[in-house]
Parts: sequence; structure tokens; C-alpha cells
Amino acid sequence: MQTLNRWERAIERWEASLLAKVVRSEPVELLGALKRECDSHTVVCGPTRVVVPNVYDVELADPVHEELTRRGCHVGQELTDHLMRHAEDKGYEWAGPLTVHVSRSDRVPNGRYRVVGRPMTHIRADTFADATA
Repeated sequence: MQTLNRWERAIERWEASLLAKVVRSEPVELLGALKRECDSHTVVCGPTRVVVPNVYDVELADPVHEELTRRGCHVGQELTDHLMRHAEDKGYEWAGPLTVHVSRSDRVPNGRYRVVGRPMTHIRADTFADATA
């Protein structure tokens, strides 16, 4: 299984580097970080049910936010659409309605962006119980 995961990560890196050459790299890196955040917080609830957080906070440094909005990009909606497609491809189920909050921040550790995912606070543990049980 680890070999497959390494291959998948290698293919994702190759895809990201290819896209970075075609378009500016910041959105590609940001999408990759968002997907990794989603993938790293999966909860396996059954053989066919994998739940992931549904609320993602994306903090952008001022220059990154300026660049993305200057291009006329609706950052939050674009990120939400890409993350939704990623979850569909992986067969994930959201812990609730998907929300991506985009904000400016001067406290971003890498000087560009920070992505944090979490389940909505009002989601109860019994929500994750298999409906067929």
C-alpha cells in the first residue's frame, strides 16, 4: 500500500510541476496543499465510507491574495470546486456542507499561504455511524 501511495504522490508532484510550467505556480501549490490537507484528515468509517473535514480555512499573504484577485479569480469558489472534484475522485464523503474560507493574513508561516481543515463544530460523533447499522 505504501508503494502505491508513493507512486500516487510522485504522479501528483509531476502533474503539479507540469501545471506550474503552464500557469503560475501559486494556485497549483495552493490546490495541492488543500488536497493534502483533505487527504491527511480522512476518517474511515466503513469499507465504503471515508469522511473528510468539510471546513477549510485558507490564509493568503497579501501579495498572493492581490495576485489571485487581480486575475479576476473568485478564489474561494475556485478552491471549493477543485476540492469537490478531488473528493469525488477519491470517493470521500464530507462531514457536512463543504466550505472554503479565504482570508488575508500577515501571519502566514511560509510567506504565501496556510491551509487548515476541520469538521464543522456542530457535527456530532453519531453522524459518522454507518446508516445501515
